[in-house]
Amino acid sequence: MKAMIFAAGLGTRMQPLTLHKPKALVEVAGIPLLEIAIRRLKWFGYTHIVVNVHYLPEQILDFLARNQNFGVQIIVSDERDLLLDTGGGLLKAAPHLAGNEPVLVCNADVLCTLNLHHFRQFHLQHQQQPLATLAVQRRTSGRYLLFNRRGQLCGWENTASGQKRMARPCRQPQQLAFCGIQLIQPQILELCTLKGVFSVIDLYLQIAGKHPIQAYLLTRDQWLDVGKPDVLPAAAALLPRVLPHS
Repeated sequence: MKAMIFAAGLGTRMQPLTLHKPKALVEVAGIPLLEIAIRRLKWFGYTHIVVNVHYLPEQILDFLARNQNFGVQIIVSDERDLLLDTGGGLLKAAPHLAGNEPVLVCNADVLCTLNLHHFRQFHLQHQQQPLATLAVQRRTSGRYLLFNRRGQLCGWENTASGQKRMARPCRQPQQLAFCGIQLIQPQILELCTLKGVFSVIDLYLQIAGKHPIQAYLLTRDQWLDVGKPDVLPAAAALLPRVLPHS
């Protein structure tokens, strides 16, 4: 099974820890975020993993080499010349993700107890045959994805600025916060007309008007955005549930 880890970010919110190392190598209880993501994917059977790099890429390449890629096949998608954001990075990696099976895509800086087997089963067995299934939560956020009663993506909203983008009509959309974890069908990238630097959310909003993009609501799972240094103690406390054998 194939997966992609977004590890190319600048990590500005994590400064000063990221002044001399990429965010993906910031440690939680002594374990780099990238290692946590790879080991968790491997645990659930993902053995073909794409990792994108941009900021201080040599450190990530050396880290992977020292650890023999943690026993899985890792392909590095090089964004040294231009940081492409999540959507552009995904599109650049498309040749490595091709096929008929869904691809698990996640952020390196997210910890979550989500059972990836159940997530994949939900995606594969859903009657709408979605081109993507997005892990979402009911939590306070400045930005929300908007879904209809069937859990199909309808739009996006920034509550701070008041900006709203609708992909399909919806009278009373439910606001759900994206968790940075998704399953995509590779053919979704063939439908993408966006180029260069763009967010994966832009891709989903472009597609959602004609093709189902489905919500997967996390209710009992714990989720944490490891975005700032002060979150690291909470991340360390959550880690045993994310990596049972850590």
